[in-house]
Amino acid sequence: MSIRGFCTFAKNLYIGESVKRPAMVKWKLKHGAGQLFIYVITSSEIPDGQIEIKHCAFLKQKYYQRHPAFIYGIAGSYKEALDIVLKMFAEADESGMTGDVRGYLNSALGDN
Repeated sequence: MSIRGFCTFAKNLYIGESVKRPAMVKWKLKHGAGQLFIYVITSSEIPDGQIEIKHCAFLKQKYYQRHPAFIYGIAGSYKEALDIVLKMFAEADESGMTGDVRGYLNSALGDN
Protein backbone atom coordinates (compact mmCIF):
# COMPACT_ATOMS: atom_id res chain seq x y z
CA MET A 1 0.00 0.00 0.00
CA SER A 2 1.44 3.35 -0.99
CA ILE A 3 1.51 6.46 1.14
CA ARG A 4 -1.00 8.98 -0.26
CA GLY A 5 -0.73 11.90 2.14
CA PHE A 6 -2.47 12.64 5.38
CA CYS A 7 -5.78 13.85 3.95
CA THR A 8 -7.90 14.56 0.89
CA PHE A 9 -10.17 17.55 0.39
CA ALA A 10 -13.69 18.14 -0.87
CA LYS A 11 -13.81 19.92 -4.23
CA ASN A 12 -15.67 22.90 -2.73
CA LEU A 13 -14.04 23.24 0.66
CA TYR A 14 -15.55 25.30 3.49
CA ILE A 15 -12.81 27.67 4.67
CA GLY A 16 -13.14 29.88 7.73
CA GLU A 17 -12.61 33.63 7.50
CA SER A 18 -9.67 33.58 9.92
CA VAL A 19 -7.66 31.11 7.83
CA LYS A 20 -4.84 32.99 6.17
CA ARG A 21 -3.32 31.56 2.97
CA PRO A 22 -5.67 28.57 2.52
CA ALA A 23 -3.49 27.02 -0.19
CA MET A 24 -0.54 26.86 2.20
CA VAL A 25 -2.72 25.44 4.98
CA LYS A 26 -4.01 22.72 2.62
CA TRP A 27 -0.45 21.84 1.58
CA LYS A 28 0.66 21.59 5.20
CA LEU A 29 -2.32 19.41 6.11
CA LYS A 30 -1.67 17.09 3.17
CA HIS A 31 2.01 16.71 4.03
CA GLY A 32 1.67 16.43 7.81
CA ALA A 33 3.34 19.71 8.72
CA GLY A 34 2.46 21.10 12.14
CA GLN A 35 0.09 24.03 12.65
CA LEU A 36 -1.11 25.42 15.95
CA PHE A 37 -4.53 26.96 15.37
CA ILE A 38 -6.09 24.92 12.57
CA TYR A 39 -9.14 22.71 13.02
CA VAL A 40 -10.57 20.48 10.32
CA ILE A 41 -14.08 19.18 9.72
CA THR A 42 -13.87 15.59 8.54
CA SER A 43 -16.21 12.76 7.73
CA SER A 44 -16.78 10.54 10.74
CA GLU A 45 -14.85 7.30 11.02
CA ILE A 46 -17.91 5.75 12.69
CA PRO A 47 -20.08 4.13 9.96
CA ASP A 48 -23.32 5.75 11.18
CA GLY A 49 -21.65 9.02 12.23
CA GLN A 50 -21.97 12.35 10.48
CA ILE A 51 -18.96 14.67 10.76
CA GLU A 52 -16.23 15.41 13.30
CA ILE A 53 -14.17 18.43 14.30
CA LYS A 54 -10.50 17.60 14.88
CA HIS A 55 -7.40 19.59 15.63
CA CYS A 56 -4.95 19.26 12.76
CA ALA A 57 -2.42 17.53 15.05
CA PHE A 58 -4.56 14.37 14.88
CA LEU A 59 -3.80 14.12 11.17
CA LYS A 60 -0.08 13.73 11.87
CA GLN A 61 -0.59 10.18 13.18
CA LYS A 62 0.80 7.39 11.02
CA TYR A 63 -2.70 5.92 10.61
CA TYR A 64 -3.68 8.85 8.40
CA GLN A 65 -0.76 8.24 6.01
CA ARG A 66 -2.37 4.98 4.94
CA HIS A 67 -6.00 6.02 5.55
CA PRO A 68 -6.27 9.72 4.60
CA ALA A 69 -9.01 11.75 6.27
CA PHE A 70 -11.61 13.35 3.99
CA ILE A 71 -11.85 17.04 4.88
CA TYR A 72 -14.97 19.14 4.28
CA GLY A 73 -13.81 22.31 6.02
CA ILE A 74 -10.88 24.18 7.57
CA ALA A 75 -11.20 26.65 10.44
CA GLY A 76 -8.84 28.87 12.40
CA SER A 77 -10.39 28.09 15.80
CA TYR A 78 -12.73 25.60 17.40
CA LYS A 79 -15.48 28.22 17.62
CA GLU A 80 -15.13 28.98 13.93
CA ALA A 81 -15.30 25.24 13.18
CA LEU A 82 -18.57 25.06 15.15
CA ASP A 83 -19.92 27.98 13.12
CA ILE A 84 -19.01 26.19 9.88
CA VAL A 85 -20.72 23.00 11.09
CA LEU A 86 -23.87 24.99 11.94
CA LYS A 87 -23.78 26.49 8.44
CA MET A 88 -23.45 22.97 6.96
CA PHE A 89 -26.45 21.74 8.96
CA ALA A 90 -28.52 24.78 7.94
CA GLU A 91 -27.72 24.19 4.26
CA ALA A 92 -28.59 20.50 4.60
CA ASP A 93 -31.88 21.45 6.24
CA GLU A 94 -32.72 23.91 3.44
CA SER A 95 -32.07 21.23 0.82
CA GLY A 96 -34.45 18.80 2.53
CA MET A 97 -31.80 16.51 4.02
CA THR A 98 -32.49 17.31 7.68
CA GLY A 99 -30.26 15.24 9.94
CA ASP A 100 -28.12 13.85 7.12
CA VAL A 101 -25.37 16.43 6.77
CA ARG A 102 -22.87 13.82 5.58
CA GLY A 103 -25.17 12.78 2.74
CA TYR A 104 -25.75 16.42 1.86
CA LEU A 105 -22.03 17.17 1.78
CA ASN A 106 -21.29 14.12 -0.35
CA SER A 107 -23.97 15.13 -2.87
CA ALA A 108 -23.37 18.90 -2.82
CA LEU A 109 -19.60 19.10 -2.58
CA GLY A 110 -18.56 15.90 -4.24
CA ASP A 111 -16.97 12.91 -2.53
CA ASN A 112 -13.61 12.78 -4.37
